[in-house]
Amino acid sequence: MAAAAVAAKTNRIRITTAIALAPFYHPVRLAEDAAVLDIISNGRMELGLGLGYKPDEFTGYGVSPKERGARLTEMLQIIRRLWDGETLNFKGRHYTVENARLMPRPLQVHPTLWVGGSNPAALKRAALYGDGIYGGGDMALRYPAYARELAAAGKPASAARMIQGSLTWVLVSNDPEKTAHEVAAHVTHSVNTYAQWNSATNHPWYGGGRQVTPEETIRNGPLKVLTPEQCVEMVGKISTAAPIEGVYGFIPPAGYPLKKLAEHVELFATEVMPHFR
Repeated sequence: MAAAAVAAKTNRIRITTAIALAPFYHPVRLAEDAAVLDIISNGRMELGLGLGYKPDEFTGYGVSPKERGARLTEMLQIIRRLWDGETLNFKGRHYTVENARLMPRPLQVHPTLWVGGSNPAALKRAALYGDGIYGGGDMALRYPAYARELAAAGKPASAARMIQGSLTWVLVSNDPEKTAHEVAAHVTHSVNTYAQWNSATNHPWYGGGRQVTPEETIRNGPLKVLTPEQCVEMVGKISTAAPIEGVYGFIPPAGYPLKKLAEHVELFATEVMPHFR
């Protein structure tokens, strides 16, 4: 629904789900919803699918988290074949589809299917059934393994497509120190909320449910406030290290005034984006 709202208000930007949690959808319904989104956006839709991680969400949907990888693998196959116009009969461990044909089909001949994740299983899944890998951390380090999985799937290295991101709030400012202190409390609220959700993890920022202070948020990395020049340098290094098409991070800190946020977004659009078109 959010993607459809964006489609209705824009004309040129690509619209990607980053990342829809596949185990909580039915593949036929998701394939149809995405096809309609592609039509109303005039061919700008890209579908990103991942596994999910919060135990409470799996409990709420009545899905075992142990099944999430197998469910995503089946969904990728079903969605692609429906988009391609096949009258589909599919019987898997988790989904059975009988005599299904998608109407309407996507406007694009081959909409992009991004596979979320960065571990070996995700790289293999992306090589076999997706069009690219959408992962966190330093994705250049994953590129050799991804290229090997593509080769094993009978695909050339030139087929590699990657997007890199992390749980980082990135803002562009002409006065980074001032902006960092303005937004630190807002970002800290979000980081501490993630800590409550993920108390069992060993994440360096919020593992074990540890609560951080605004000073730690600035010092230890969840918040990056950069000058335009620093942002250009950072994105440039990332995009040249591997076939990385995009870099994502969080922009709107929780509760931060939208008017102020718009200033940072405009600075990014005018001083950073032109270097990568």
